[in-house]
Amino acid sequence: MKNSEMSGSSPFKMRLVHLDLKGAPPKVSYLSEVFPLFHALGANGLLLEYEDMFPYEGHLRLLRAKHAYSPPEIKEILHLATLNELEVIPLVQTFGHMEFVLKHKALAHLREVALFPNTLNPHEAESLALVGAMISQVMELHPGARWLHVGCDEVYYLGEGEASRQWLQQEHNTKARLCLSHIKAVACHVLARHPTTRPLVWDDMLRAIPEDQLSASGVPQLVEPVLWDYGADLDIHGKALLMEKYRKCGFLRLWAASAFKGATGASQALTPTEHHLRNNMQWLQVAASGPSDMLQGIVLTGWQRYDHFSVLCELLPVGIPSLAVCLQSLLHGGFAEGVKAKVENFLGISNLEITDFISEGAGTFPGSDILALVTHVSLHLRSSVDTLLERDRYVTGWFSPYHRRQKLIHPVMVQHIQPQALSLLARWSTWAQQLEAALHRVFYPDAVEEWLEENVQPSLRRLQGLLQDLREAVSPSPHAGQDP
Repeated sequence: MKNSEMSGSSPFKMRLVHLDLKGAPPKVSYLSEVFPLFHALGANGLLLEYEDMFPYEGHLRLLRAKHAYSPPEIKEILHLATLNELEVIPLVQTFGHMEFVLKHKALAHLREVALFPNTLNPHEAESLALVGAMISQVMELHPGARWLHVGCDEVYYLGEGEASRQWLQQEHNTKARLCLSHIKAVACHVLARHPTTRPLVWDDMLRAIPEDQLSASGVPQLVEPVLWDYGADLDIHGKALLMEKYRKCGFLRLWAASAFKGATGASQALTPTEHHLRNNMQWLQVAASGPSDMLQGIVLTGWQRYDHFSVLCELLPVGIPSLAVCLQSLLHGGFAEGVKAKVENFLGISNLEITDFISEGAGTFPGSDILALVTHVSLHLRSSVDTLLERDRYVTGWFSPYHRRQKLIHPVMVQHIQPQALSLLARWSTWAQQLEAALHRVFYPDAVEEWLEENVQPSLRRLQGLLQDLREAVSPSPHAGQDP
């Protein structure tokens, strides 16, 4: 069934899955497995936030991550998207969230505030030239893109740079005006070179700007705002008022953005599906509260890092059940029993649990092995090590941190502690090896190493440390146990 036929009851003509590639970017082979699932679930577009995974060339080559996609891989991704009727919208940050650009020494002089690499200095002609070059390279590999998302969210510290401070001292100059002038410059740059491509922007920097200023800026004729809110209890009436304000200012089209993962904690490992279902259901209510043509579509965001320097949050395969629940609920207007059965069928899950973390060993969808292993590790690894180290009576009674420092133990206690610790370490090492192999099939080596280092190695190291201290206490050095 075509997606155009499927969207009969959905107020959102476009349903985009956001892939945040600034952390744990999937290999193209995995994208070839999940794109058909995205399509089947009701998605008809992708918002690709490349960040440092884009194969920038020439003077921008330094922006590339170690495992950045090659130009042929980008073409393959776009080809796979076309095969699965997913329209691609590329996203290039052009104002805030510029860490992946401004962290480089060669570009650090373009920071708004010298210490912080997140925001671009809008006063420098070179700043616009830089984002212009980035946009040109991205558009070259996305010919015919109907939209280009230029970011512009969370422009922290705007107005705090030296040039901005001087500019703001002049009459009538405000932070709002500074923000709008840069957005306008970026949008004009896009439209001058790609007249059939509409720029999209995240809306948070526009929300508080008074109506008359927005109207007078000329920005509403140039961009389409994406109203984002990932909360499970968003203010539906407030959103309706905001949409009305934007329409009055002259914005012709608006978009919504919900989340299916990556919005409930910077180091979240498992996706709380119920939170995301509620968030998407509330966006359905927002859509129902205004004219039917007001919202062009919805972006289901799947953040992979809160910013370029933060840890990884839930991996894409872990968030797929939540994505399935959210997409199908947006398509059918809710998560009734029939919709639940459809989702279970798509995912190969016999009994989908949305209020709790998904049952272990569940699913036949691409990456379901990663979900099962990550769930097991997240729910049980740290707690099992804590139980041994902090609650076992032999460890707490006879091999405390003091004993370990003094390398002191009653020999009989070794027989109580060592077998347990060895068995626990062996069991978890096996799980870790399975998980590592599963992750390598989907992700590049640096992402695998990072995820394991964050989520697995600390607990294994605690066990290894206990065993090492036991060995040293049993065969102490000549001076162990003596006062220094």
